[in-house]
Parts: sequence; C-alpha cells; structure tokens
Amino acid sequence: MAELIGNLLVAQSGGPTAVINASVAGVITEAGRHDFIENIYGGLNGIYGILNEDLVDLNDEKAKSIEGLRHTPAAALGTCRYKIDFKKKAAKAAQDMDRLFEVFAAHNIRYFFYAGGNDSQDTAHKIHEEAVKRGYDMRVNGVPKTIDNDLPHTDHCPGYGSVVKYNCATVMEVGLDVGSMATDDGSCCIVEVMGRAAGWIAAGTVLAKQGNPANPPHIILLPEIALDEVAFLDKVKATVAEQKYCIVVVGEGLKNAAGEEIGADKSRLDAFGHAVLSGAADALATIVQGKLNLKTRTVKLGYAQRAAAHFASQTDADEAYACGQAAVRAAVDGKSGFMPKIVRLSSNPYKWTIGLHPLSEVANVEHFIPRDWISEDGMMPNEKFVEYAAPLIVGEVKVPTLNGLPHYVVLEKSPVDKLLAPRA
Repeated sequence: MAELIGNLLVAQSGGPTAVINASVAGVITEAGRHDFIENIYGGLNGIYGILNEDLVDLNDEKAKSIEGLRHTPAAALGTCRYKIDFKKKAAKAAQDMDRLFEVFAAHNIRYFFYAGGNDSQDTAHKIHEEAVKRGYDMRVNGVPKTIDNDLPHTDHCPGYGSVVKYNCATVMEVGLDVGSMATDDGSCCIVEVMGRAAGWIAAGTVLAKQGNPANPPHIILLPEIALDEVAFLDKVKATVAEQKYCIVVVGEGLKNAAGEEIGADKSRLDAFGHAVLSGAADALATIVQGKLNLKTRTVKLGYAQRAAAHFASQTDADEAYACGQAAVRAAVDGKSGFMPKIVRLSSNPYKWTIGLHPLSEVANVEHFIPRDWISEDGMMPNEKFVEYAAPLIVGEVKVPTLNGLPHYVVLEKSPVDKLLAPRA
C-alpha cells in the first residue's frame, strides 16, 4: 500500500462522554507517528464547523495538553448534532457534500476521523462513499462513542463504562441517604438516567447492588420494556413494606403500554425531530404519590452522568484511546469506511482487543439489551447482564487536581487560515 501523503482532520459529534477526548488523544498520538501525515487538524463543532471551515491546528498544542485529553470530559473540539440527510433534504445534503469536499481539497485533508454515535457513524459512512464516488483519495473511519451503548457490532461503546460507574456510585449514595431517613411512613426516590430507546445506562445501575438483592436500586425500568403500572406499584409497595424505602432507576425513554414515552414533551423537538424528554421520573412520581400516597422524590442525573471524568472507568478510558489509535492505523494501512470495535475475548478475567467493522453495517442501527438479560417481570437486569457489565467499570482514571479540584485541559485551538469564501 503506497503511503498517502497529506493532512489529517479529526472531529467530534453528538453528546459528549467522559472519555471521548481520550479517543481524540489516541488519534492525534498515533497520527504523530507517521511522517506522511503532515498536519493534524481539528474540526470545531463537528461537521457543522467543518462546513464553515473552522479548523484548528493541533500541531500547535502542547504534548502535555494532548496527554491531558485522556482525563478531560466533554468535547474538547466542540460538537454538534448536524445531520446530512439525503432522504429528507437531498438538495441541502448535496450542497453540504460539495462544500465539505471543497474544504477537504483546500486543506489537503487525506485522513478524516469522526468520533460519535449512530448519526456520526452514518455521516462518516456517507463521506467515505462520497470520496469513493468523486475519486478523491481520502481515508475515512469512524471512532465509536456513546454513553447509550447502542452501536451494533461492538461489544460495548467507549463512554458506557464511565457513565455506569458514576451512576452506580450515585445510586449507592442516594440509597444510603434515603434509607437513613426511612420511617414507618415509607418513602420512594426515583433516579432518572439517560437512554431514549435503549436501556443500557439504566440497566448498568444493577451493579450498585453488588450482589445483594436488598441493596438499591430495587427497581430498574428500561425503555425496551413497556411500563406495567399495576405491577410497578405492587413492587414499590412490597419493597417499602419490607425496607421502608424504595429506590427506582428509570431510563428517560420509558414507554407506557401504548408505546408512548411517558416523559416526552411533544411541544418541543430536538435537532433530529424527537420530542424532548423532560420527565420520566416526574411522571412516575406522580403515579406513585397519587396511587400509593407515598412520599416520593426525584433525582435527575442529566449532563452530570456523561461529564463525570473525576470518577471515570480506567478500562473505559483505555479502550477509548485504543479505538482512536486503531482508526488511524487502519487508515494508514489503506482501510477506509470502517469503525474500530471492541471485541471481548473473555469476561473473567476480562480481556479485549480491537477489531474493525464496515460503517455500512453500523450507521443508524440501534443495539438493544437482549430480553434474556432482563428478569421475567422486566424490572431488573439479571446475572447475564451483570457478567457483561461488571468488567467495564473497573479502575479509576487518575485526574490531577489544582486547588483541591480536578484539573482539566482546555486546548489552545490555534485557527487554521481560511482559504475559501464563506459558506453560502
């Protein structure tokens, strides 16, 4: 394979994670080992920024800052939820592609890596196909990322282990707090976590039980399983009767028997046209208080769960970094249109390696929890899930501190000179 000489561009897309920057650090570090990759650029705010020719020179960053990305949360290069949609907006998508390739050509971009979830992998796939169609010599690979853990073909997604680790710790602490105040009157606390269609995040909190059925969470409600209100209330009532309190974890996309998201605000839509999820926990609290007359509180972990680098999983961070490296190595070897995937070799002891999978089979495909990993009543993951998830939270990222607080990295982001007219 002849060496492809030119510049590299890396960008991030979608909701951040505690370890997405570790993947970018992997891309940058591996790229620096290959002389025929001349300049290493970052695209600000994903595809949206690239369309506006908002590039930064990552060669100007200090080596210490690149290393610091391995423990820094959020998206260091900025992110977006911009979709190139040939099905619904064909003319606009074609215009966007023309503009992207103008930017690529102007800056001699021959390597492009896009870190993100389902929509991001779809974008990377489209750009790869477009490069082939246009005869533009460029290698394009995706880099997996999503706390939702719903990308197919990879054992799990970078970002997932860290969100589970933080959420489990939070559920344990909230459980101790609520349990310490429990009286004969009883109480219920409902913890809402992210996860619109897939319940991997909510299910992961089963690890907080640490093998003890009496430990919280006592009930876990997943978007894959429609809410059985009567059975749910019966279980809350029985748990309170036995322990004087009940901790419930609910995925934000929980649906009722009619298939409707109980927390959806249909008057507000997100960037992809989905109803904004604004309160599955509140909806459940209304049901519990109204039907059982039980003191009920809610906790919404929100952005905190995906930004908690101070308690990230070292396993997760290592895998995220390795995925970034693997994407570059694949491109250097002449491969384009792939996504690195995590391949589990064994669970106990946990061993893994990195493989590659065609983007064409990854893009816009959601991976859900197998039904046989969930209890018969649908309100608790079982031992199969525990065996799967337990290794992913092992180890703690050592975050340096400054004045008693985490010391995170902020990139200099030296702008690359714009060579094109402003985007129309």
